[in-house]
Parts: sequence; structure tokens; C-alpha cells
Amino acid sequence: MFAAPRKLSLADWGERHLQLQQAGRREPFYGGPLRRHVELEKDFRLEQLQFDNSPAALRLWNFFLTENSRLHQARTAGDKIVGTMKDLGTVPVMAYALPGVRAFYPDGAWWTPCLMECSDKLLQQAAAMGVDASFCPVRAMLPAFENGEHFPKPELIICSTGAVCDDFSAIAQRLEHRGHPVFWWEIPRRRAPAVGETSCELPGKLLAPRSQVEAVRAELQRVADALGQLAGKSLGDSALTDGIRAANHIRQILADLRQAVYSAPAAPLPALEMLIAEMLAIHFCSDRPEAGLVLGELLAEAQRRMQQNQFVLPPDAVRIFWVNPVADLRAMNLLEDVGGRLCGTDFMFSHALDLIPESLPPLEALARTALADPMVGPASDRAKRIIRECQTYDAEAVVISRIPGASHCAREGESIREMVRQELGIPVVEMEIPPVCDAMLPTMTSRLEALVETARNKAKGLKPNSL
Repeated sequence: MFAAPRKLSLADWGERHLQLQQAGRREPFYGGPLRRHVELEKDFRLEQLQFDNSPAALRLWNFFLTENSRLHQARTAGDKIVGTMKDLGTVPVMAYALPGVRAFYPDGAWWTPCLMECSDKLLQQAAAMGVDASFCPVRAMLPAFENGEHFPKPELIICSTGAVCDDFSAIAQRLEHRGHPVFWWEIPRRRAPAVGETSCELPGKLLAPRSQVEAVRAELQRVADALGQLAGKSLGDSALTDGIRAANHIRQILADLRQAVYSAPAAPLPALEMLIAEMLAIHFCSDRPEAGLVLGELLAEAQRRMQQNQFVLPPDAVRIFWVNPVADLRAMNLLEDVGGRLCGTDFMFSHALDLIPESLPPLEALARTALADPMVGPASDRAKRIIRECQTYDAEAVVISRIPGASHCAREGESIREMVRQELGIPVVEMEIPPVCDAMLPTMTSRLEALVETARNKAKGLKPNSL
């Protein structure tokens, strides 16, 4: 059943899937050949990607690509569906603490134009609704709500506001104006405690004033009340505590996976699979228990490969830290095609990777975690964490991928780039990646090749090239 690590095309995975079946591989109910996602869901982008050849990767991709259909099945089975938007990792922990409640991020529709290679027409439909290309690709969720062709319409929509992306706030407001009621909760912009002001320690080695923690805790109490009303069951401290423990169990598996892969002498798993795996942290891909099993199998595969000294990339691949998720998944393949490997990430939700404190009252613990969101504080805080992780994983270069139209990308990338260069002295490249990057591939390839070459020259003590 196990084979030497390598990457496969979608066509190659058809034969590999048949081999796994013949070897007795038992798949979960959402399993099957990857090709069906092209035939049934029109996920044409899969034909352009290279996939890891492990059974664990097959399970990961099928889990990821069946989320919408699994949500529809859950609705049919009587579960309550909650659309939780923008906070990326806090409200789902609360929702899954209640029986019969499923939480998902409509934000995830931003990948639909990539997966369907814009055949879905979501971006064009968004423009017709007044949200054009000057906005982040997350605008795809607006028509997805309207046409009902992707995820089921949730019974409750919860969205954070305040210190959030301007694009997202505007899109969410347009959503409400089009007849989709939104339960808003507010999070303030995180600031450093003033002299003499009582402070609280947050995950990620951050500090915030006690007053801000209390304000967010009060807002999350409102969220808990709304969720309890939907479920017909109070969401009290006992249920929240159990929910936090279950979330931490999954976060710990993911932490072990990231540590194993990013610190290994060569890559036991490819960048593309690691990107998808990390995304499971924010809402468990709509199935918390199964997310833990999927991540556990990936971790076991990475450990098995390291024990057997088997890797998917050569050991001389340049260690690259990647900042921001990519609008086009193909970019992660491209990183490896030019001689790089992923050795760390900041995909804008580092607070969803950190363990939630279990020694605190549960709502306070969640409030502290929410305030640790890298997107609600200064870019310098985010840059400091990136620098620490670059040092931890011996990064040789950094890529900052700008999201087209995203308001937070206007100056944040420049700030991070300069801090990384000053502190670490390693090459950094910043580039925009559109939802379908085919037209940009020559430029992206050239810039990533130059980054890899510069990092290698630096390691040899040669004069760096200009990026």
C-alpha cells in the first residue's frame, strides 16, 4: 500500500487509486478517485496540480473537496449549519461544542474560482452585484450565498467586525443588505498595554490590555447565547471546556505535523498538501472528529517517511517560509518546481494553530485567542512571529504572496519584508497571485527562480542577485 514518495498528476492518481483498492485500502464514506471531482464538481484546476502519492494525501484531498456535499448531507440529517465569517478559528470552536451544530467558513468560497478555473462565474456575478476586482477574491462568497449552488445556506451567519479587513467587512455588509441576516460581534484592534495598565498574556507571545480581553469575552458571550438559541441547548462553561479540549487535540496533531515536516532535513510531504492540512485548523473542514483522523494519518505518513529516510523532494531544496495563503493552489507546486521547499508558513490564522489556554475560564481563553489573531494587530507583531519561526526552521528565504484587491496587503507586505531583511538578512520576494495564475506563470517562475538562486548564492557566500 505504501510506495516511495513522489508527486503524481491527476491522471496518474487514477492508477494509484486502483492499486490502493487492490491492496485492500478502506476509505471513508467521502472517499473515491480524485478524478470524480473534475467530472462531478467541475474542479478543473485539479488537472493542473501535482499531488503527493500517499493514501494519507488521498484522504486529505477527498475530505477537502467534499466539504460542500458533506454539509448538504449534514443539513439533510438535521444538523444546524452555522456560517462563521472572518474570525478564522474562534467561533467554530464554540459551535462544535454543541451537539448537532456544524460550522463552516463561507470565506472558503474564495478558492472556488481557482478550483473551477472561473467556470463558476462567481467573480463575474460578484461584479454584477457591485463588488468588482478592486475587492479581494473572497467576494466570490457573495454570489455563492445567492445562487445556493455550492454550500447550503446557513441557519445562522456569524461575522466578526471592527479590526477586520475592509474588503471583507464591505462584502459582508452587502450580503446582509441582500437579505442574509448577519449576527455581528466586534473585536477591537489589538494594542500594547499602556504603562500601568493591567495586561493579559495571549497565545503567540503577545500581550493585550485586560480591558480588551474583557470586551471580547463579553462579545463572545453574545455569540455563545446565539449559538445556544440555535441549538436549543445552553452553551455553558462545561460544554465550552470540552470543546476547547477537542479543538486543542486537533491543533496538537497539526503542530506535531508542522514540526515534523518543516524541521526535517528534506521534505517528507509537499507544500500543497501542507497548505490544505493547515486550513483544517480553522473550522475542521466541517467535521471535527474526521479532521483529527485526516491529520493523524498525514502525521503518521510523514513520520514513516522520515524513519525510512524517504522524502518527496531532494535535500538541497531551498528552505522557504511562505506568508499569506495563495489564491491559486498551483503556486505551491511552482515553489517546488523551481527548487524550493516549504519550511514554515503564516497563512493569516496563526492564532488558530496555537493551543487555547485550558487553565482559564473558557470564554476568557477564547477571547485571548481571538485577540491573538495576526490580522487584528500591528503588522510588526506579525513580522516578529514570522522572524521567530524563520529562525526555528532555518528558513533561507521568504515569499510574501499578495492577495489581489485585499486592503490589508497594501502596505503590510512591505513592512514584513523590511523587518525580515533587517533581522535575518535573507532574501524576500513579494508578488501578487491571482485566482488563476496561468498568465502570470512566466513572471512568477522567474521571480521564484531568482529567489532560490539568491538564497543558494548566499549560502555559498556569493554576492546576492537583485530581486
